[in-house]
Amino acid sequence: MKKRIVIADDEPITRMDFSELLKEAGYDVVGEASDGFDAVELCRKLKPDLVLMDVKMPLLSGLKASKIIAQENLPCSVVLITAYSGKEFIDEAKDAGVMGYIVKPIDEKSLIATIEIAIAKGNEFRKIQEKIIKTEERLRARKVVERAKGILMKKYGLTEEDAYNKIRKLSMDKRCAMKDIADAIIING
Repeated sequence: MKKRIVIADDEPITRMDFSELLKEAGYDVVGEASDGFDAVELCRKLKPDLVLMDVKMPLLSGLKASKIIAQENLPCSVVLITAYSGKEFIDEAKDAGVMGYIVKPIDEKSLIATIEIAIAKGNEFRKIQEKIIKTEERLRARKVVERAKGILMKKYGLTEEDAYNKIRKLSMDKRCAMKDIADAIIING
């Protein structure tokens, strides 16, 4: 499947050049934005793999837009393109959560390599985030089950194992998650 890219630059000619270059390289350019605000909106709507973004743009800069994209966990990596190589810009880019930073002038080989790495690292990062979320959900569910076990042990004088087995049996009988049964036990008190 072709990798989907949004291009954000306030210069129409630059957007056109990048679009042609990326299409020739086999990418699907799914959207173009002339400012950071529109770039964020396109990322929310189109869910691209990557947004290639200029740093200096009207309304909302590429750095600020990148920060919003990262904060909202939008499923795209950001590569910034800029004429600015100062440490303050690079530090701000790091804080914004971008996956790449290219200083103009840009050659095609460097751009494609940076895009490929940024997409791969972005995918890796998303998988790690998903694992963290699942682990946190399991931990929360386990805490709820532990709390429900305590209620059953106190209320009915059950052992820990018997309380756990009671929750598990109810879960199987009702065909629902143990966490849901535990929630009901806690609510019922």
